[in-house]
Amino acid sequence: MEASSSSSLWGGLNSGIVLSLLAVAWTMLWQALQGLQLHHFFDRHSRRLSRRLAAILDPDLTVTIAEYNGGRMRRSDAYKEAKAYLERATREARGGGAGGGVRHLRAEPDKDPDRVLLSMDDDEEITDEFRGAVVTWRACTAPQREDTGPAYFWRGGAGQRAERRSYKLLFSERHRDLVLGEYLTHVRREGRAVMVKNRQRKLFTNISGDGSWDSDGVWSHVVFEHPKTFATLAMDPAKKKEVMDDLDAFRNGKDYYARVGKAWKRGYLLYGPPGTGKSTMIAAMANHLDYDVYDIELTSVRTNTDLRKLFIETTSKSIIVIEDIDCSLDLTGKRKRKKKKKEEEEEEGKKDGDKEKEDDSNKAGSSKVTLSGVLNFIDGLWSACGGERIIVFTTNHVEKLDPALIRRGRMDKHIEMSYCCVESFKFLAKVYLDVDDHPRFDAVAALLREVDMTPADVAENMTPKAPGENADSCLAALVEALEKAKVDAALAKKKKAKGNKEDAGAADDEDEEEEEEEEE
Repeated sequence: MEASSSSSLWGGLNSGIVLSLLAVAWTMLWQALQGLQLHHFFDRHSRRLSRRLAAILDPDLTVTIAEYNGGRMRRSDAYKEAKAYLERATREARGGGAGGGVRHLRAEPDKDPDRVLLSMDDDEEITDEFRGAVVTWRACTAPQREDTGPAYFWRGGAGQRAERRSYKLLFSERHRDLVLGEYLTHVRREGRAVMVKNRQRKLFTNISGDGSWDSDGVWSHVVFEHPKTFATLAMDPAKKKEVMDDLDAFRNGKDYYARVGKAWKRGYLLYGPPGTGKSTMIAAMANHLDYDVYDIELTSVRTNTDLRKLFIETTSKSIIVIEDIDCSLDLTGKRKRKKKKKEEEEEEGKKDGDKEKEDDSNKAGSSKVTLSGVLNFIDGLWSACGGERIIVFTTNHVEKLDPALIRRGRMDKHIEMSYCCVESFKFLAKVYLDVDDHPRFDAVAALLREVDMTPADVAENMTPKAPGENADSCLAALVEALEKAKVDAALAKKKKAKGNKEDAGAADDEDEEEEEEEEE
């Protein structure tokens, strides 16, 4: 009995030792297998089998054309070309065959005011045929990530975020070489042709619009329909021809800019008193070159990064405009005075803590764009992204601008928009009154040599405002306005001289009082 119990105890002990040895051996073996990374081997083969199974169940291949790829800051050209190509395919669709099957369409304005451009709406499909291969296009959308996309950066991470859009191209594997080698090239080429045909020049702004605006990334736009041309611009004929020749040389200068190693851009500074035609000059430039116009409101740009983003989102063949740049931000040359003023404000703020908090809250949403940011915007490394762009600054007080902002290389051509001269007056008379000569021309010319009047004021006085008004009455009104301006200018000059004399007399009295105090 004792021998039997002893043998069973020994057998149990042996079994425990064996199990322990097996556990240790398995642990060592598992660690060795992990060192060999066999689980990656099995995972890789399982995924391969899964793909083969999926290929059997769904033999179509897919190419995705995203609106924004990865970290790209600007809209994909391939996406825009595919969109234009599919607009044409949608318009030519008939029935349920190739190009048919779209039930939900999106309508956009066309160059012809009686027509609209049709494209398929989100999550719709359209089929297309190319050399016997039938392919399917699908318009896809996905929610924007919280920390990416142009809407996030532009709005500082707040507000509504646009969806990520893309087109998916589905086709059979047996047409792989045809689609990837020829069809996609065909789509891009035809898409560019459609874009050129349907192109409408646009006026963009960086101020976020509401539902009435057409949104395109960080820009909102309307159709550019300004009628001003160089043919109707009141300007010295020689200066006008000089500007037009300069613009033509820029437009045709792609090879020249590449040869000399410069970015294909040019800066224009338009300066002069208000009403001298700076804004209409920009419209004439845009119509002459057939370019889009991007009007930047600097006070709505929060940081230098946002300014760079705006530039990246502009297209070639465009004019980028910052009007009244001396009023938009503190970009004057008085940087030392600005620093001193800031120190004085800080000192004053220490005396009144409540006032300082209130000022800080008011400045929280203000622009933090700096002079350095604007300089880099004009001719920094990022300014070379893209080509065929013109940058235009306008100002009423060129002397207030920092010299670094308007030097050659940034603002390459300076154009002074001055008061109306005799030649400009005769041009306006022809345009507004359709007269080449008139007995009152000599009187107007004589007054214009003595009085400063802007082309806008001259044109306003020559505009018929009631039935029955003609060239004679309009020119008489202009002569009257010029004579009144002459009298006002004389009175202002006399008043200014009197004020200067009084100031000089007061200064002399102060000097005498100081001398008397010193003698005492």
